[in-house]
Order: sequence, then structure tokens, then C-alpha cells
Amino acid sequence: MAVFDYSAGAGLYPCKTVKRRSSLRYKRFDSAAEALRFAIEDMPAAQLRGSVLEIEEARFDGVQMRKLYDAEGYPLTRRS
Repeated sequence: MAVFDYSAGAGLYPCKTVKRRSSLRYKRFDSAAEALRFAIEDMPAAQLRGSVLEIEEARFDGVQMRKLYDAEGYPLTRRS
């Protein structure tokens, strides 16, 4: 994988659930690292699958977000 800029600003579009209305809406983050932390640690796991992280012109789905969060280069401390 190419070098990823975890410091770039990012927008997170949570999955729209059909069965249940979610209170989660588009959220802007100062850094991609913060957006990834929120998506992985704070959002319900079922919602990650259909969510999209947007950084400049690039978009990342739930599987890609998980890989970026698990990568060795992820700069923030992960919850246990």
C-alpha cells in the first residue's frame, strides 16, 4: 500500500440503515486518523460495512478503513 496521509482532513459518511433510522450523519474530521478512530471504535460495527471515508478525491469503504486503522503506520493509540 502507498504511504497514507493520516493527517489529512476527512469526511465520514455513515451507512444509511434501512431497518432502523440511525442518528449518525456526515461528520467532518481534522484528520483521517481521527475519522478512522471514530469509525472503528465508536460506530456500531454493522454500520461500518456501508460507510465511506472521503479524503480529498479518494474514497475508502469499511474494509479499507479497517486496514488503515490496523496498519502499523496508524498514529493514534488504539483502544484495547
